[in-house]
Amino acid sequence: MPRPAHLECTRCGEHYPSDRPQTVCTKDGGVLYARYDLAAIKKDFSPRSLLPLAPTMWRYSAVLPEAAPVTLGEGFTPMLRSREYPNVFIKDEGLNPTGSFKARGLSAAVTMARHFGLRKLAIPSAGNAASALAAYAAAANLEAHIFMPKDVPLANRVECDYYGARVTLVDGLISDCAKKVAELKDSEVWKSDGWFDVSTTKEPYRVEGKKTMGYEVAEQLGWKLPQGIIYPTGGGVGLLGMWKAFDELEQLGFIGPERPNMICVQASGCAPIVKAWDEARSSAEMWTNASTLAAGLRVPKPYADYLILDILKKSGGLAIAATDEEILEAARHWAKVEGIFAAPEGAASLVAYQKLLASEFFAADDTVVLFNTGSGLKYLDVLDRKDVARAPSPTSRAIAGIIGPY
Repeated sequence: MPRPAHLECTRCGEHYPSDRPQTVCTKDGGVLYARYDLAAIKKDFSPRSLLPLAPTMWRYSAVLPEAAPVTLGEGFTPMLRSREYPNVFIKDEGLNPTGSFKARGLSAAVTMARHFGLRKLAIPSAGNAASALAAYAAAANLEAHIFMPKDVPLANRVECDYYGARVTLVDGLISDCAKKVAELKDSEVWKSDGWFDVSTTKEPYRVEGKKTMGYEVAEQLGWKLPQGIIYPTGGGVGLLGMWKAFDELEQLGFIGPERPNMICVQASGCAPIVKAWDEARSSAEMWTNASTLAAGLRVPKPYADYLILDILKKSGGLAIAATDEEILEAARHWAKVEGIFAAPEGAASLVAYQKLLASEFFAADDTVVLFNTGSGLKYLDVLDRKDVARAPSPTSRAIAGIIGPY
């Protein structure tokens, strides 16, 4: 049987073949997930079978698409025990190729693009996904066509240039970049020249790459899941991927039915999931006038919002926001106390943990994993500025028992 066996719509359950490129469900636009014959895989795949394998995300190839990987050594990042909070672990994704967790998803997506014979890949990005696609497309000898905001962190723009990507700078947000890609889809160039959209959750394999974070968390904690996972959420692919990984791990017999409280942290200047969670909605509204120094969190409306909110509900988690001031303070604190130079998005997870510890949502003896999604070295122009425009804080309100602004 091919791996994956098929693709499945997360809205209506419609099945699609896995032997050709796919985007979203043609019936309702639902995100597609890759599904595997886990009963068959289970016969030869066990914790013991992982022991001799290389420490990259492709050590989990038994539950990844069957294709020759386009790899730069991504994955199996350190799980560092906090020096300040004994039961907190920091999953440092900044040590991935191109300096962020985006390497995982784009490694998988580019792997499948090459496997299917695609030649030109397009993506709207707030920064790190752009540089990751550029790098992996270069490694696969494919063209990368990137649309990103004009105010993207300098490192991302320079990286894309050096990797040979075709870059279009857009006056606006990632949502405006996505509109440019959508407009291009209707053009003759797109149709005749073999372009393919690898936008967040618009194809099924970036989730597959990101789900390896869930496998790693489980393996690095001795196949025991933590009480909580705090994840900086823009498009939310990592949240989706980890939740999918935990379901697969249970079916494989690696873990039981326990699940962490999944915590989504966003910037107060762009918090569509937090607002939707607070208002008990099943989907998010477009966030207007999005503004935050954490470029990766400046996503006005994630395409997979319905899945993110469902995961928070099922896991007993919640969504919470951090101001830019809090993020900057946390980034400096982590650097001084932990020796970790975190991206602003990653530093937001420390803000969330401190608030949830103070509110007693988490106890001091709960094991909690905080994700630093990237290296602070990618944000030197942002972190060194003294005049960063910070989003104004709205009136404080209760958010899942936490008093704080969006």
